[in-house]
Amino acid sequence: MDVSAGAARPSFDAGPRTPRGEALLVIDLQRDYFADGELERCRADLVSAVNVLVRSAREAEVLVVEVRTEHDPGRSTWTLSMLEDDSGVVLAGTEGAEPPADLETGDATTITKTRDSAFFDTSLRELLTRHGVAHVTITGISTESCVAATARDAFAHDLTVTLVEDATASIDPRLHEQTLRQLAHQYRQEVASSRAVLRRWATRRGAEDA
Repeated sequence: MDVSAGAARPSFDAGPRTPRGEALLVIDLQRDYFADGELERCRADLVSAVNVLVRSAREAEVLVVEVRTEHDPGRSTWTLSMLEDDSGVVLAGTEGAEPPADLETGDATTITKTRDSAFFDTSLRELLTRHGVAHVTITGISTESCVAATARDAFAHDLTVTLVEDATASIDPRLHEQTLRQLAHQYRQEVASSRAVLRRWATRRGAEDA
């Protein structure tokens, strides 16, 4: 699945990684965000790719964390841009804050945030520490905003990162590619296909079963 509108596929991989304590982050797959035309265009493929990764993560005993943005309808958590536009999104208790019906995260741990980074003013770091996580594999939307902010904060918390290129997407395919390149170059974060991540987890399951 290609969510980058046919752009030439860049080669980011720095080689296979075999982290032990790992978590799969599923970021902001919520109905309001798919109101954007480009994200709606790739929604089915994106959600399908994430569902496959979630199933494989469970089989490999990788912690699955679903991260959602939710804002107070009373505006107390609204961002500056939301206040300026006088328009709220992903408001708590509304359908727009819910995940798509076909997202299959099941009993994943849920983290709720109000800003781009999944680490900002949440319990995510404590959760990862409690589970011995040293590496996060990131999926979700949008690549240039919440995905990137979470990846940068993961670096600040001394966590290594894999960004799944076909399980992340942007409102602009060019921003998707540019952001992944920048994170790979500046933060030395791995960018890999979902197929590569699935192979890694399958290899780990095999080694643990041996």
